[in-house]
Amino acid sequence: MMKRNFDIVFSFLGLLILLPVFLVIGILIAFDSRGGIFYKQQRVGLNGKLFGLLKFRTMRTGSDKQGLLTIGSDDRRITATGQWLRKYKLDELPQLINILKGDMSFVGPRPEVIKYVLHYTLLQRKVLSVKPGLTDPASLAYLNENDLLSRAENPEQYYILHIMPAKLELNLEYLARQNMAGDIRIILRTISRILKSD
Repeated sequence: MMKRNFDIVFSFLGLLILLPVFLVIGILIAFDSRGGIFYKQQRVGLNGKLFGLLKFRTMRTGSDKQGLLTIGSDDRRITATGQWLRKYKLDELPQLINILKGDMSFVGPRPEVIKYVLHYTLLQRKVLSVKPGLTDPASLAYLNENDLLSRAENPEQYYILHIMPAKLELNLEYLARQNMAGDIRIILRTISRILKSD
């Protein structure tokens, strides 16, 4: 209950405070390339329930048909505005709406697309026993995930066999000892890492 109250209060305040930022980002996206301002993708949430995860659109419309993974920081599908949004994780801000709705929490295992969840073992599926999050320990450990994939001969296979299991292991460790104080530390560490991304 405490975690949900935290999510409601701070996601509402975040949306209220960041409304001018949303408007500026929306204008930049609209002028940069054709397509909508937001990008909605089906992800697997609590207990395997599907929900529409929201992001600011950072790629040209239809780019997801060429693959679900972003390969490297210079993926040609990413727009100029998208590069900047991704660098500072600003494309993730619309997920405050997901948090307010109750689809997500601030901290929890990052939600995955169905295609990759199908590869989870029975043990790994335990990450679906809690709400997915905006950030988690695995996101902090793999901030350079796109660059790792860009160096792989087969990026998708490397993701499934190496990166995804490592991230799931970190999230299973998080589930075993999660608490509100720990969540706040993860949030602060995430903000710090993003601000130091230069």
